[in-house]
Amino acid sequence: MTVRLNPYINFSSNAREALAFYHSIFGGELHLSTYAEGGMPHDPAEAQKIMHGQLDAPNGMTLMIADAPASMPIPEESNISASLSGDDEALLRGYWDGLSAGGQPMMPLEKAPWGDTFGMLVDKFGVSWMVNIAGQPA
Repeated sequence: MTVRLNPYINFSSNAREALAFYHSIFGGELHLSTYAEGGMPHDPAEAQKIMHGQLDAPNGMTLMIADAPASMPIPEESNISASLSGDDEALLRGYWDGLSAGGQPMMPLEKAPWGDTFGMLVDKFGVSWMVNIAGQPA
């Protein structure tokens, strides 16, 4: 039996744009379904919003995104960050560069006291990201 934990991010109306942005960074296969296509009761004004979007990246990462309906308000603040980590420095730096475009670095991607390279940012959609590139053990 397999269990997987992956981020599911809710937006109010720009999930399609966010998915296109993340797809340009992570690559992979993109699956979209609107409220009209999903068969769920919905406000007709929200018919073309994304009920479920899923990005399956070639390296096994999965990112899910939706437009929350107006009847489900999104909290103003979140205490969640998506974390990317591993030892493929070129790939992780590429993700950092892509996510940084139009975003706000909170901590630059640089050598950390524990020996890894680490940084934090908020992307242009307001999603917090942490990137950790494994260093050489001391």
